[in-house]
Amino acid sequence: MKKYFILYKPFLFFLATFFLTYIALTFLYQEYLNSFGENKLDRITQFVGQNTKQVMQLFDKSATVEENTLEPYIKLFYSQKYVARIIEGCNAISVIILFVAFIVAFSGKLKTTLLFIFGGSVLIYVLNVFRIAILCFLMFNYPNQKQFFHGVLFPLFIYGVVFILWLIWVNKFSRYASKTTKE
Repeated sequence: MKKYFILYKPFLFFLATFFLTYIALTFLYQEYLNSFGENKLDRITQFVGQNTKQVMQLFDKSATVEENTLEPYIKLFYSQKYVARIIEGCNAISVIILFVAFIVAFSGKLKTTLLFIFGGSVLIYVLNVFRIAILCFLMFNYPNQKQFFHGVLFPLFIYGVVFILWLIWVNKFSRYASKTTKE
């Protein structure tokens, strides 16, 4: 058994670090959400709603958002038509937590790791806001394709970006990145 532990130590260390980071960040985020009480919208989701409105107004100056007073979501209006809603799960924090846990598990130098986490998180947030705004535009113009856009195309996009960021991290910056020598 000891032989297998030694043989798979890097993989086991990666798994332990990934899951501990993921669980800790998820716990902290859940505590943050619980601080708002039942049927109250958290500040991050409100901020995503406002940023989405700003992006939507690039296409349509009359685009607006409206917070629902009975349930925790934001209504999105495009050309005076209700097209979608933003719930807590749309704010990309769970995706950012997944991204951060992977980067920490494959960490490199502290400064590089922290900068990559910050930059990647900001990129994911910004792309998510644009994703929601474009999704509203597409759902307004192609309402019959709502399931495809929301359930397939845009999750593929956001998780694809996270995957590419992971590849860049592992290949360029992590402690496992191959160090090529100049000949």
